[in-house]
Formats: sequence, C-alpha cells, structure tokens
Amino acid sequence: MTKVTIWHNPRCTKSRETLALLHDKGCDVTERRYLDDAPSADEIRAALDLLGVPAIKLVRTKEAEFKAQGLTKDADDATLIAAMAATPKLIERPVVFANDRAALGRPPEAVLEIL
Repeated sequence: MTKVTIWHNPRCTKSRETLALLHDKGCDVTERRYLDDAPSADEIRAALDLLGVPAIKLVRTKEAEFKAQGLTKDADDATLIAAMAATPKLIERPVVFANDRAALGRPPEAVLEIL
C-alpha cells in the first residue's frame, strides 16, 4: 500500500476528487488540511523541489490576496514562498506527496504517475 500525503482543502472540488482517487487506488492517505496547518516556507521550498517547478506554478494568482499583497507573476521565488507560507490560501491545491516525489492534482489523474 502506497503511503501518500495530500495538502487538502475539503472545499475544493479538485482536492476532493484527488482524495477520492487516492482512496480508490488503495493508498494509505494522510490528509493535511493546509489552510488550518499551513506549511512553512521550508516545506513549500521542499515541495517545489519535488515538483520541479518555480514558485509561481504553485501560487493561486487569481485569489484576491495575490493582488492585495502586491504580488505579480514576475515576483521572485523567495517573495512568493513567503507569501504562501503567510497566506496558505495562495497555495494551489491539491499537492500530493508519495515515493519521495510530488504532483499537483490538476487534473486529479496527474498524481497517478507518482504512486
């Protein structure tokens, strides 16, 4: 049984669909409700390293907080990581971790490659 951790927001359709897919695949799932248990800047950096993407790819740029904080799509990674750590609502979801790898569940099936 594959052990996975999901940064989960139960109000998000894609997050719920990804969680259901993981359960359907028989994974041993640990849910981290990242809005209540925000990842630290170090955890976000580690997630980005596993995802192999720049910080902007993990930011929800359409959230009001993105503009309210004066962030732009050209902001450097350190600025974006600090913003995500301070305002976890800015983190794109869901992020799934398994087998020392990570995947963004958009679409949910994208996480299958790391199981």
